[in-house]
Amino acid sequence: MTVCNHSRWQPSHDYRPLETTAERQAWRVVALTGVTMLVEIVAGYAFNSMALLADGWHMASHMLAIGLTALAYLLARRYAHDPRFAFGTWKIEVLAGFASALLLVVVVAMLAFESLWRLWQPQTIAFDMALWVAVVGLLVNLASAWLLRDTHEHVHSHGPAGGHAHIDHDHDHDHSAQAAGKDLNRHAAFVHVLADALTSVAAIFALAGGMWLGWDWLDPLMGVIGAVIIAVWAKGLLLETGKVLLDREMDNPVTARVRSAMAQEADTELADLHVWRVGRAQFACIVSVVTHGDGSADRYKARLTGIAELVHVTVEVNRCAAEQGTT
Repeated sequence: MTVCNHSRWQPSHDYRPLETTAERQAWRVVALTGVTMLVEIVAGYAFNSMALLADGWHMASHMLAIGLTALAYLLARRYAHDPRFAFGTWKIEVLAGFASALLLVVVVAMLAFESLWRLWQPQTIAFDMALWVAVVGLLVNLASAWLLRDTHEHVHSHGPAGGHAHIDHDHDHDHSAQAAGKDLNRHAAFVHVLADALTSVAAIFALAGGMWLGWDWLDPLMGVIGAVIIAVWAKGLLLETGKVLLDREMDNPVTARVRSAMAQEADTELADLHVWRVGRAQFACIVSVVTHGDGSADRYKARLTGIAELVHVTVEVNRCAAEQGTT
């Protein structure tokens, strides 16, 4: 009796990119932000400056968000081969992006409340000191944004190509041609940095107007405008990450391509279809077809080989003859 090599049908389900550049960049931003935070808080207590203290603690929340991004990369890499994760650990990164978006919502609420309160109850502003703080904050945020920039790297996922064929079921793992897709975790961190840079630019503009033109109201007004813009970014992040976490992919173009491929098979009706994302631009799908013919799972799988985004495919073939008690 010939012993079958089962490893051929059990490839890796780690669909994360091989590169670790984003993880290293995230930790560098955490370090840069942490140093700036400590300097501002120490200087704030030393010079009794509320402006420095406020910006220092704001940097602390910023460091928490970027730290969450870096930690997600670390955990996704550490548990990449843990069999408890049915389709790999990529969604840990997406979950971190969703949490970062929620933190942005908190930032928006705090910024809007404080700005509206200061419009109602104007405060005395130390323009010289606050302007320097805003400039330093902008420089740090620009450096962080450069580190977190999307370099559009073309990468491939872990795991060798493999396949599994059965009379009525088939699993296909094709990693030969995949697009990198958007890194939602790094994108969330980048939006955090961009939001901070926006508030710094707005603060510089408002403080300059207040110092040279006497427009004290400009500072809280720019805070309100900044809160609205950040809220729009946060909404976009929540929608993008939430869509992945909830497997809301049935309106994705990949789904339409699967339907079109199955429609080319004569005497075949697509009975059920499930498509969901397992990587940045990688998808898994379950296809159930009904036919009077003798088409095998291999035959229907062949129809889908041109869709490079599909890395895990299950095909179920149901024959109408089975309803009459025959197989």
